[in-house]
Amino acid sequence: MIEPRLASGVLISAIKRILEAEGDFATVLKKGDAVSGAILLIGQVRGADPKVYERYSALDGQSAWQTIDLKESSGVAVQDYWKKRCARDPDLWVFELDVASGARLDRLLTMFI
Repeated sequence: MIEPRLASGVLISAIKRILEAEGDFATVLKKGDAVSGAILLIGQVRGADPKVYERYSALDGQSAWQTIDLKESSGVAVQDYWKKRCARDPDLWVFELDVASGARLDRLLTMFI
């Protein structure tokens, strides 16, 4: 049985509010479909080492974040990747986070699955 999940726009808004309340930074780089758009998350710690994560539904109906393995993790490579993905999926959300620590980023990823 597939569990209901939050609409993409609501989830993005919730993550952004929590991050900003904790003194971190979050911004929407591209808005997608408010209800069912896929979410591509770019997470970085203090502006360095950006990593790309995509939210997907597992076979059991639960959601999880999968790390996208890029050959290079520079800002340019990450930007090229998400722009190509947006060209293929106009409903895609692209959301960027800049947090104080890797532990905080990991916590956020487990909190919003």
